[in-house]
Amino acid sequence: MAAKKNPTFEQALSRLEEIAAGLEDGSMTLEGSLKAYEEGIALVKLCEKTLADAKLRLTEYTEETAGEEGGNHDAGKV
Repeated sequence: MAAKKNPTFEQALSRLEEIAAGLEDGSMTLEGSLKAYEEGIALVKLCEKTLADAKLRLTEYTEETAGEEGGNHDAGKV
């Protein structure tokens, strides 16, 4: 069995919008609604993880940049 590739953040968000619209319009069966809800929860978790990873990367980059500039704040002053 081939592994299913995770969608990108943007694809997951788009699919979540589709799921929400389908749930809101009331056209799904109960079973379909439950499956859509379960898929939505998995996509929310994926989006949360992606955002947490992005935040961590930005924090690390900011700290690295601040550390590099830390000793140079007075370099141009006389």
